Amino acid sequence: MSTPAHAPASPSPGPLSHIYGEVRDLPLAAPVAAVAVGQPFRQYICDACGYIYDEALGDVDSGLAAGTRFEDIPDDWYCPLCGVTKSDFELFEAPSIEALRAQASQHAPVWNAATRHQAGVVIVGGGRAGWQMAEALRAADAALPITLVSACAADVYDKPLLSIAMARQMAPDKLVKESGADAARRLNVRLLAHTDAVRICADTRTLRTTRGSLRYDHLVLAHGAQATLPAALPAALCWRINHLGAYQRLRAALGDSAKDVVIVGAGLIGSELANDLALGGHRVTLLDVAAQPLARWPTDEAGQPLLTAWEDLPILFKGGVQVSGVERIGTRYRVSTACGQRFAADQVIAATGLATAPRLAQSAGLAWNHGIAVDAASLRTSVERIHALGDCITINGQASRFIEPIARQARTVAAAICGQEPVPYQLKPAVVRVKTTTHPLTLH
Repeated sequence: MSTPAHAPASPSPGPLSHIYGEVRDLPLAAPVAAVAVGQPFRQYICDACGYIYDEALGDVDSGLAAGTRFEDIPDDWYCPLCGVTKSDFELFEAPSIEALRAQASQHAPVWNAATRHQAGVVIVGGGRAGWQMAEALRAADAALPITLVSACAADVYDKPLLSIAMARQMAPDKLVKESGADAARRLNVRLLAHTDAVRICADTRTLRTTRGSLRYDHLVLAHGAQATLPAALPAALCWRINHLGAYQRLRAALGDSAKDVVIVGAGLIGSELANDLALGGHRVTLLDVAAQPLARWPTDEAGQPLLTAWEDLPILFKGGVQVSGVERIGTRYRVSTACGQRFAADQVIAATGLATAPRLAQSAGLAWNHGIAVDAASLRTSVERIHALGDCITINGQASRFIEPIARQARTVAAAICGQEPVPYQLKPAVVRVKTTTHPLTLH
């Protein structure tokens, strides 16, 4: 759930990126500033992730009062979602459907009247990568047949908010910006929600799902990665917070009173969740095999400053411990370590890393290298007419599970599928902004 900060500017994400603009449920930091009569408030969109800065709302978490004009924002202000700088924002106006059609008609689509019977593009995954892919394709061709297969409802939301929703006093139901069904209608996409992709038959260009088989002319895999669980952490006893549905269920289980929460894993996700749950009034015990949090970045020396910032929060960090088991004791849980320590909890969260599920890739015979191996420039897999993007891919064996690359990846794939001039994907080093709001960190 962490995001890259201060990344280089990237091209505009396309005319429909307003579906990724932030919806807030926050008190205003100050009364709306006085403005010139007749000058309306404007909106500016982040080229990297699609976050929209609304002058009427400001950005209270960054100290920008409601009514703050974009030109008055300091140059070192960064996007609260992905961390790029002010220079990566541009003026935004939500387009009409007429504008969308006009923009798409400027291109020469492969999908003309003579080939309208063809199957079109099937996208697997209803998260950010899936919707960014649908958006990029629709911007290139207003009539291209697109089917999106999602194991969940495919509601549109900003995943980084899962790490800071309590600090922002956001109710779980306010995290959804647009339902999957509404997004599908607006983008003219056929949505198969609550549908699992079972098998890819590459020779017949068919995707088998739990709702039948789908033919495709091009297949795009955007199904993300799954939270991994060590053997000592039973899936039935641990929360894994990697998507909106799990987060909403966790918030419901926590209720309105303070709870004892044990988090196993003090990396990016574990540290962010510990910070946010503590600010929400819960008592957190954070366990890790390393001596300090964020041990993956030793040169940044991030662990000790974070522990110092947490001194006034109900966070107990225990480093150098290996969890040996979790068991249910009545209505609570007991977490045991190999060195004999025990911790009681109302809820247990596993933040022990992510991995791409190999089943779909294996069914199609896709090349695999710690994830779906794709060509660095084109994002093509090893099988013709199958592309992949987002958390499920690796380039030269390296995953990049951050927000900023996704929009650029989608434009690369859309250009290839729609027969446009190639848009080679550029792999850029990630600078990661850790959303521990008590002590925000930038890591390399």
